[in-house]
Amino acid sequence: MTERKHNVLFICTGNSARSILAEGILDELGFDRFTAYSAGSQPKGTVNPLALSTLRHLHYRDTGYRSKSWAEYATDGAPHMDFVITVCDQAAGEVCPVWPGQPITAHWGLPDPAAVEGSDDTRHRAFMDAAVTLKRRIEFLLSLPLAKLETLAIQREVRDIGAR
Repeated sequence: MTERKHNVLFICTGNSARSILAEGILDELGFDRFTAYSAGSQPKGTVNPLALSTLRHLHYRDTGYRSKSWAEYATDGAPHMDFVITVCDQAAGEVCPVWPGQPITAHWGLPDPAAVEGSDDTRHRAFMDAAVTLKRRIEFLLSLPLAKLETLAIQREVRDIGAR
């Protein structure tokens, strides 16, 4: 019996860098088990070009992303979310919408690569560092035997990934 695909929403304030990276990485690594989405509480309206070039550098899809509001996923007809994961400190402290179906929530905060100033090399390195951290956390998520764990155990495990 095959496990059903799980929907994961990655949230960051601007939905232009970290949440886009997480969406792209999970789409690539977990394509057969997960469907990834991303959104922001105050979307910038555009995806940071360095996020796209980082995905391209990792040989992941780098097209089709857009900066959008989390409100799109809190409405009737939106995909049911199994997991909602914040990836920036600002979104973790904000009041999130009530997600239908009580998804598992976690905070995987990491520094904003878009806020890094300096040379092109320094800025590219910040995006790559964020992507590597997210990739490692996503690999931990993918290693969880979701079909065998109780919901509370999954909640604890997914939250603990953010501390790794």
